Amino acid sequence: MQKREVYKLENNKVMRQRRNCPRCGPGVFLAEHEDRVTCGRCGYMEIKKKTKQ
Repeated sequence: MQKREVYKLENNKVMRQRRNCPRCGPGVFLAEHEDRVTCGRCGYMEIKKKTKQ
């Protein structure tokens, strides 16, 4: 993963694209999967809720 995939510039401010891990703190991002978000460092995982169509 490259830095340009994680950060974005808006109005001369750096904005983060992904959430931080609640256990590891700032600087450790959660990986976005189809059905979950995970932390590669500590193993934290959240299941995404499915929407009925």
